[in-house]
This record gives sequence, C-alpha cells and structure tokens, in this order.
Amino acid sequence: MTAPVLDGKASFALRGHNPDVLTCIANLSNDEVFTPPELANQMLDTVADAWAEANGGAVIWQNPDVTFLDPFTKSGVFLREIVSRLTDGLAAAIPDLQERVDHILTKQVYGIGITQLTALLARRSLYCSKDATSKHSIVKSFDRDWGNIWFERTEHTWAGDKCAYCGAQRARFERDNELETHAYAFTHTTDIKKRLAQMFGADVQFDVIIGNPPYQMTDAAGGGSDASIYQLFATQAQKLTPRYLTMVVPSRWMAGGRGLDDFREQMLNDGRLRSLTDFPNAKDVFPGVEVKGGVCHFVWDASYVGPCEVRTVRGNDTVSAVRDLGEFDVFVRDPRAASVLRKVRALGEQTVDGILTNTEPFKFESNFTGYHDDVREGDVPLHLIRGGRRDVGFVSRNSVEKNTHLIGAWKVLVVRGYGAGETVPHQILGVPQISAPPSACTGSFMFFYVEDHAQAQSLQSYFATKFFRFMVSLRKITQHAFRSTYQFVPAQSWNRTWTDEILYAKYGLSDDEIAFIESQIKPMTLDAGPTDA
Repeated sequence: MTAPVLDGKASFALRGHNPDVLTCIANLSNDEVFTPPELANQMLDTVADAWAEANGGAVIWQNPDVTFLDPFTKSGVFLREIVSRLTDGLAAAIPDLQERVDHILTKQVYGIGITQLTALLARRSLYCSKDATSKHSIVKSFDRDWGNIWFERTEHTWAGDKCAYCGAQRARFERDNELETHAYAFTHTTDIKKRLAQMFGADVQFDVIIGNPPYQMTDAAGGGSDASIYQLFATQAQKLTPRYLTMVVPSRWMAGGRGLDDFREQMLNDGRLRSLTDFPNAKDVFPGVEVKGGVCHFVWDASYVGPCEVRTVRGNDTVSAVRDLGEFDVFVRDPRAASVLRKVRALGEQTVDGILTNTEPFKFESNFTGYHDDVREGDVPLHLIRGGRRDVGFVSRNSVEKNTHLIGAWKVLVVRGYGAGETVPHQILGVPQISAPPSACTGSFMFFYVEDHAQAQSLQSYFATKFFRFMVSLRKITQHAFRSTYQFVPAQSWNRTWTDEILYAKYGLSDDEIAFIESQIKPMTLDAGPTDA
C-alpha cells in the first residue's frame, strides 16, 4: 500500500488500512489486553456525545485546545483514533495539513507507555516512527525522540513484603532488570499532577483521559494474581481533575472483587458517571480473551451529577435505561432484574445467607490433603474435590478446629466455584448435595445448615429453582460465589417442595419478569445427584 504524498514526502495514513494492523496484535498477558479499534471508537463516540451535550452541540474534534491523555497506552490505538478525528475536525481552523498534524501531536495528544515495548509500539502507531524526531516521523516539531509518549522504568516501593503503592508482593515482583517490574509510573506517586509535569516538562491540564489500564498483577512465572489494580488507575486519573474520564475495565467492581469495595461505593454513589456500557461476555469486545464477569466502559464527567445512562450488551441484544446506580449496595446490571429485586425486597424477609457458612467452614483449605480413604474410629466423612470430581475421604473428628458444632448438622453442600454466567441461559451454581450428619468438608464447599433431612430436601428444592439462582446471579459476577453472593435470596419456610411457579406467584412477578428469568437461567436436575465439581 502506497502512502499519500504531502509536499513531495511520504505522508501518514492514520486510518483506512486494510487490514488495520492494530486488530491483529495478540495480547501480551492478562494485564496487558490490547484494545480493538472498534471499541476505542465506541468510547470516543461516548466522549463526543457527552461533550456535545454539555457544550451546546459543539464538536470536540473541532476544538484545537482540548487535550487528551492515555496514561496506560499499549498499542496507541486510542491516541491514533483521536489524532485521526482531530485531523479531520481541525481542517477549517488549521488548513495546512503539516501545521495541523504538528499542532495536534505536540499540543493535544499525550500518552504514558506501560512497558518499553508498548511505548515503542504506541509511538510507531502515532508518529509512524518509534523516534518522533526521525525523518520517518510525521511530526516535524519535536526535539525529543519520545515525543509525547513517555516511558521510564519504574520500581516498586517496598513497605515490608508489599509495594506501598500497588500492593504487589515483594517475593514475586522484586526481580532482575531484564524482567518487567509491572510497576506503573502513573500509580506509583502520591502527587500525580507534579509527576506528570515532570514527565512532559510542563503543567498540562488534560481535558480527556482515556484508555484501557492493566487489570491485575499477573506473574506468569509464579502463577496466581494480586488484587485488581485497574481501580488504582481510575482514582489516580480523577485526581488530575479531567473534564472527562473514560476507561474500559473488568466489570467485577460492580458486585465483587477483592479490594474493590471502596471503588464500587464511590462509582455507584458520587453521581458523576454519565454513561456506562456493560458487556457481561467480554468476548463481545475482546475476541479470544477471557475476563470473568465481563467488561465495561464508562464516562465519568467531573461537572455532571445525576442518573446514569446504562447499556447492557449481550451479542446483538442491547438493553438501555437511565438508572440510579446507588439504589443497591452492588450494581444490578439489567434493569429488568432490578425490577424483580425491588418486588422481592419489598416483603422485608430474612435472607438465606443467615444459614450459610463462609469459605473454609471447617478450616480445611480446598487443596487439603491430610485425609485418608479408609474409615477409622473417631472419623467423620470429609467432602472434597479430587481429580475435578466430588469425593469423600475421612478425617479424625479431633482434627476439626472450626465450627465443630456444625459437624452434627444436616447440610446442603454447594461448591464455591462455577462458571460466571458469561452466556445465557446459564446454570449459575453447581448442583447442591445433601449431607447427613456427621460430616465435614474442605474449602471447595460452603453449606446451608438445617435441622433435619426434610428441611434439607426443602432447601435443596428451593436452590434448584430458577428463581433462587437468578437472585444469586445478581451478585455473582465471577465464577466464585461467597456467602455475600447470596444476600439477595430471601429465606423460605423449609416445610415444602419449592417450585418456580409458587415463587413467581408469591412475589407477584409479571409475565415479562418471569419470561426474563426463564431466558437467563437453565433448569437444574437433582435426580442423578452431583458428581463433577
């Protein structure tokens, strides 16, 4: 493909490549997910709409004074698409193309690379050269090779065994200079305005901050992950007092996620989220990438206070509504589900988490191996997961250190982990299993405890209803279901077999609400009993 010619020199082609190379880049890791151009443009459209609404219909791309920052740039796709739009929008204000490009790239568009590699990639996307001062660069006014795409290696600041800024574990991330630290300059400072002034050599006020931050601290060599970190980037960006902040992040913050409670409360209750677009299945926007619980992008508007326009997108199905995000302590993603929840809560009933244990109910971890297969005097059966299947071993009753009073209870065992419900209809939870006393279990299970077998059967029938699992789904946003995940499920009397028809009538659900529940939740069969985890 031959580039267009400008004043006898090779010019730039910011868009229109066939194929667009930025659609073909594989993700480096789970914390470095590249953004498809289509999603980047969706997000830019939401910013443009917000700007127009707040500025009498003005077009943001026609304003030569608006500044943009991607503080976690990877492929450079956001900045590239911004430059493309500004190049078209400023044609009347700055007719000369080279002058226009120089103005945009030196005075309006900035980025911070998250690694050396992604910084070079972003410069190549933006300037058509990794060196902004080279003869191949489309901008002619820079005196620094990195242009406005800054990167320097940042080290963690260790406070004991963790980083004081991001909580990274010292044992895993104190590493050789040849390896990435996964310490990001944007979040490793207490004065972000001063830090950015040091980076770019001027005190720039950014009107729009946009991007796709790292999601979590993942160490491929060590396995496992720290708590989510994307919320650190969002709160740091807000300290820069931009007019608009838009980010694409995992949706886990809406109802769960370790370390996300304060972030969730702020997002739901400060009133400055103007729009929220939610994708329960992340593959709808990130093909080939699994992000449990889905992803979302939002527009946070510093000058706006009010309800939020929420769009929930599943494939070709989009549901839109203007919502009060702070109505519940978590965000109920679909307005049709919120309608059901209001009717259920109106009765003021107790909830089933009152008879549900927390994780590791007997203090045996999920990977506990100190059991034996032959029963001995003084043993109790121990329910566990072995080879991906439910099984039973035996432990001495005297080895149980926690909740000893529940060894003799009738139990309805439930597995903690089950698919996150990315596609619908979904089962949401694993099949419940009745356990007669005495018994114990590893941390692979939690359990409801009741007085006798008849009550256990009643509770098990309730668990199997679509209604029960639908109410759980409102708080279950990943594969893990903790005790708090059951806080929307009302308790019942345990003296009958429960069916969906009985429950729908009890709570006065409409035909549309019933149809919605039926469309979301798969039937559950109890007859054969559970085997697989």
